[in-house]
Order: sequence, then C-alpha cells, then structure tokens
Amino acid sequence: MTSRERILAAWNGQPADHVPLTTWCFGLRAPRELRWKKTDGRDVPYWYSLRMEHIHTLPEPWDLQDDFNRVLAWRSLGVDDLLEVSVPWSAAPEVTVTDTTVPAGAGRDHPVAVREYATPAGRLRHAVCQTGEAQGEGWVIQPDTVQLLEDLNIPRAVEHAVSSPEDVPKIGHLFAPPDAAARAWFAERMTRLRSFAEEHEVPVQAWAAFGMDAAVWLAGTEGAVMMALDEPDTFAKLLDIITQTDAARVKLAASTPGVDMVVQRGWYSGTDFWSPALLDTFLLPRIAELARLTHEHGKKFAYVVTTGVDLLGTRLADAGVDVLYFVDPVQDRLSLGRARDLAKDGMCVVGGTNAVSLASSDGQRIRDEVHQAMDVLGPTHRFILHPVDALFPDTPWPSVDKLVAAWREYQ
Repeated sequence: MTSRERILAAWNGQPADHVPLTTWCFGLRAPRELRWKKTDGRDVPYWYSLRMEHIHTLPEPWDLQDDFNRVLAWRSLGVDDLLEVSVPWSAAPEVTVTDTTVPAGAGRDHPVAVREYATPAGRLRHAVCQTGEAQGEGWVIQPDTVQLLEDLNIPRAVEHAVSSPEDVPKIGHLFAPPDAAARAWFAERMTRLRSFAEEHEVPVQAWAAFGMDAAVWLAGTEGAVMMALDEPDTFAKLLDIITQTDAARVKLAASTPGVDMVVQRGWYSGTDFWSPALLDTFLLPRIAELARLTHEHGKKFAYVVTTGVDLLGTRLADAGVDVLYFVDPVQDRLSLGRARDLAKDGMCVVGGTNAVSLASSDGQRIRDEVHQAMDVLGPTHRFILHPVDALFPDTPWPSVDKLVAAWREYQ
C-alpha cells in the first residue's frame, strides 16, 4: 500500500498492510545522511512543517520544497508522512498598523514591542515583552514585531490584544475571512502541493481552524477563562468572530481539490484550561458546525487536543470529529483501553507514544510504549502510531531509530 492508501484506511477504519507511523517535525535535528541542501548550498539540519508557517517564526527559512524533501526522507525509512497546508486569513483593508518599541526600564528588564491597530471599530493595542532569550538551535524564535496570533505572546504579554470587552468587535477586522489575495495564495500553494501529493501518493491535510486557541492567543489564558466565566455573552461574541473566519477557511480548504482532511487546533482547549461544562457551552457546538461544513464536501475533519481526552473524546466524536490528535499515554495519562473505546466509536486515534519518552533515550521505555499501543489499538484498524505531539530539537535521533525499529516489529 502507499502512504495515502494506508493513512486513509486508518481514517476510515479499514484494514491495511500495517499500522501507519507518522510524525510532526517541530525542529527535529536529522542525521547527515538524510539531509538535503538549499539551492544556495546551505545544509538543512532541522526539519519542520508548513503547518507552522502563519503562527510561528522559524530560525531558518523553510519552504514547500523542504516539505517535499522531508516526506521523501521519511519515506526512505518506510515511515509515512503527510503534506500540510495552513489556510491564511485576512485583515480588513481599512486597518492600519503602527509598530513601536518601549525601551527597558521603569521596572522592566526587557523592551516591550507594541503594535497598535487602527480599525473601523476603534484602536487596539497589543504589547509584548521582547525577552530575547536564546531558544537554542532549531527552536522557533520570538518575532521582531508583535504578531496577533502567536504562542510566545501568551506568557510575555504586557497587554493582550483583547484586554477589555470593548476590544472584541475590533478583532473581526483583524482576523477576517480570506480575501481575494489570500484565496489566490492558497490556490497557487495547493496547485504545487497537489502535484507532488499525487505523484508520491501522500495525503494532504489543511490547518483551517483555531477555535479556542485563538481566544487564548488574543486574550491570554487567564483572560479568556475569566471572560467565559464573568462575561459569557462577550466571550461568545469573541468566539463567534473567530468561528466566522474559521468557517470561511474550512470551507475554502474542504472545497479545494487535493485536500483530504481539514484540521482544527485545540492545544488550548483541554481540561487543563476549561471545565467540560464550558467546553460543552462554547466549543463543541462550533466544532460540530465546522465538521458539518467539512463533511458537506466529502472530507475528513480532525481535532487536536492533548489533555482531557478521557472526558472529551466521546463529546468530540458526537460533534463529528473523524480523526483525534492525540492519544497520549504520558502527558494525558490516558489508558489505551479508553482510547480503544474511542476508536470503536468511529474515531481514528493518533498517538500512543510520547516525545518525552523519546527524549529520555530509554530504549526499553520506547519499545514498551510502542508495543502496548500496537497491541491494544492496532486491531481496531483506526489507529496511527505517532509520538505526541512532535519531534523537537532535543529529540535524539537514536531514539527515533528505536521508535521505528519497535514499530517495524509489527510489519
């Protein structure tokens, strides 16, 4: 079977020649024999994915050809891979942006980068400390200017983009559905991506929705949770704005030939942040709407959540989620038996081992996790082995070798 056939079989709960193994690369340092060179002759030591391109700043350029080369490198080891595209959004044409920097001092150890937006609904200020710490080779870096949606903003924010109820309407002008230019960009990207995917028979998944993650990016963790509790109507309006743009991005992706699955982020939607009752109220109906839009075009819908799967798994299945990223036996302490139940409910579950285990370099631990996952989840035909949630710059390649070797014992 090809990678596409094998992965689609798992998504659909059909038998395959063996359980797929996939990974996400978030700066994995590859061995020299698997590296390639840029057109200018520079070596490419760290691997990434273009799912990151609109929400992270990489330390080195990474383009579509690099994604293609990564797929081919994994394939040379017998490991399956997917191509990924991140669907853009737009800002209203009337919006103007002013960037300034407040020097360190007056009780602050770091300068503060400030971005001010002038929108049709009023001005909005977003300020973030520029901490300037050395992230280490291969890790994503803090951008020079304040980006609206960015993980590194959350702990460094001096003033979040949404710091009061009055800020909520302004977000609709900054996180808006893809305009003509964004749609043209996506069409051109998909033309190139689809050609490679068809030639090499790999599936394509489009990252097209942010959901609760966007709320946390915009208001901060505490700010988002407290708004949901203290001002639920205002929080619902914020999520409606986010969902309107997410829905436009989902519809664009799902209606585009060559896209096999649409993915919604949910790293900040786990039960470490939210009670199940809040998720039932604010998140799951919106997930169900995006899943419905995706299914109308005959595509699969995936959701990413790494904690609280025991409580949320059935809810997500009922909302229409076809593929669940992730089943994590380490971080989430999710029993494999419970994950097997979710697979029986009709969701393909992805995970079963953890990047922390790989970072430990403990060969027996790695092998045990792989064997346990394969023994329990493999027979469901709705399982993809995947180290949760990504391979990082501190993931030793010898541990990757151990992972692959343990997986091969089941072929």
